[in-house]
Amino acid sequence: MEKKDLDWSNLGFGYMPVDYRYVSYYKDGKWDDGALITDPNITLNECAGVFQYAQTVFEGLKAYTTEDGHIVCFRPDLNAERLCQSAERLEIPPFPEDRFIKAVEEVVKANAAWVPPYGSGATLYIRPYIMGTNSVIGVKPAQEYQFRILCTPVGPYFKGGAKPITIRVSDFDRAAPHGTGHIKAGLNYAMSLHAIVDAHAQGFDENLYLDPATRSKVEETGGANFIFITKDGKFVTPKSDSILPSITRRSLMVVAEKYLGLTVEHREVYLDELKDFAECGLCGTAAVISPVGKIVNHGEEICFPSGMEEMGPITKKLYETLTGIQMGRIEAPEGWVKVIE
Repeated sequence: MEKKDLDWSNLGFGYMPVDYRYVSYYKDGKWDDGALITDPNITLNECAGVFQYAQTVFEGLKAYTTEDGHIVCFRPDLNAERLCQSAERLEIPPFPEDRFIKAVEEVVKANAAWVPPYGSGATLYIRPYIMGTNSVIGVKPAQEYQFRILCTPVGPYFKGGAKPITIRVSDFDRAAPHGTGHIKAGLNYAMSLHAIVDAHAQGFDENLYLDPATRSKVEETGGANFIFITKDGKFVTPKSDSILPSITRRSLMVVAEKYLGLTVEHREVYLDELKDFAECGLCGTAAVISPVGKIVNHGEEICFPSGMEEMGPITKKLYETLTGIQMGRIEAPEGWVKVIE
């Protein structure tokens, strides 16, 4: 298929409407058959549940063009599973996992001309989401919902390479114990907006959130999990019931152990041990890995030996291996890569 006439190598990380999106409606206790549509606009009642009580959950994944010319997605089954878990927590009817994967396949195929070519550094970002749509004025779950998937071509998250960032230990809490920190709900991201705007105003790139119960353990940032490398080469990532189970982080754990031969520790990570790590990064779908050079805890600077100029050597190997798997340059574990066409 002929690609759209875009300057693929200079795309930003923003929204650009494409030809098709997918929608399925839930009413009278069941999801309908779903369909591809062309209209990017949504008309809802002013009292829709999504507006009144933030009853919405979402996912994020990408479609890539591999070195051999195929269009693929990376581990969409985990996105399907996580969307169901998120929906159940907010009393939203889950969209069936097999139908989720089929819908992703349909919308990517329909928008194949918008999937950036291999080597451009760009990808097709895919955003599935579910929202309550009927009018709800009392505090209760909606009875009608829409499951939708939108797509947009995006450039690399970091133009000119991933430079290490500086983050701060936040005074805000990201999630409450037994709350919703482990699901991908819009409300979790809404509460982080003030904190990130304030961080930027203070000269920091991101916030490090601590566990709200003791404020002694590292959890995550507003939208990414942490990874650390010890001075003796171990891969460490925080464990908590209120951390979102990042698909990128879970994949990096496998890459670290199976491809790079590292010892992997998924455990509680304490704030006072950060000074002992050699490398630090944030991981997620958008950037894969964002290297962290410095963490500031109320004036105390924790500077990682990997420095502020480039990714640490092990973090770089992790990044190159995972992106190599995604782009088809390195053989993937079974089931990781879904070939669309």
